[in-house]
Amino acid sequence: MRAVPRVVSLVPSLTEAVAETGPGLLVGATDWCSHPAGLDLVRVGGTKNPDLAAITALRPDLVVANEEENRAPDLAALRAAGLEVLVTEIRDLPQALRELDRLLVGALGLPRPGWLDAAEEAWTGLAPAGEWRAFVPVWRRPWMVLGRDTFAGDLLARLGVRNVYAGHAERYPRVPAEELAAAGCDLVVLPDEPYLFTAQDGPEAFPGLPAALVSGRHLTWYGPSLAEAPAVLAAALRAAR
Repeated sequence: MRAVPRVVSLVPSLTEAVAETGPGLLVGATDWCSHPAGLDLVRVGGTKNPDLAAITALRPDLVVANEEENRAPDLAALRAAGLEVLVTEIRDLPQALRELDRLLVGALGLPRPGWLDAAEEAWTGLAPAGEWRAFVPVWRRPWMVLGRDTFAGDLLARLGVRNVYAGHAERYPRVPAEELAAAGCDLVVLPDEPYLFTAQDGPEAFPGLPAALVSGRHLTWYGPSLAEAPAVLAAALRAAR
């Protein structure tokens, strides 16, 4: 009988994906891994500052990481300690679906989950929710926005949001608020993570510009939330107008 693999996840959305698909596999996750609710695991620090000793002590068969969320030196140190590390790269929706299958079915040997099929179906042939010219802040102090080649930008484009910084040389450029306000957009999209934008923190920087307050989990996470993301995000975008 094949032993049940021990998994440590350093990516919140992948933690949810593994927990929902293979209950009992996860033995450790970051402090930021909040889904599914009630996870009873050893916490191993943050995505950018994991406790390498704590991870090694858990004796995982696999450490799950992401090339954007986790730092290369940390992953190299884990490999040097003799641990196997699977690093995902996710820049758009098709790549997310492939990488989730590679992790869950290929690396962990699990049956392909129904939620992954539901996510693929939900986004297939999706009609845009509208047509907007927008910018998408992901941080404040300093202001940073979605630039080129991002997973969140790809999801928004499929919903009809034209990101005016999608052609920027950087993936997450710093852009002063004055420049953003003068970009000629008809919408600002404000997710609640990684920066927690709220109705009281964000929209006031761009008076007169409609603001769509959207769920960061549905915009930036690649996991079970993808199945309901089109409806959730479309509703938030329409509500802003």
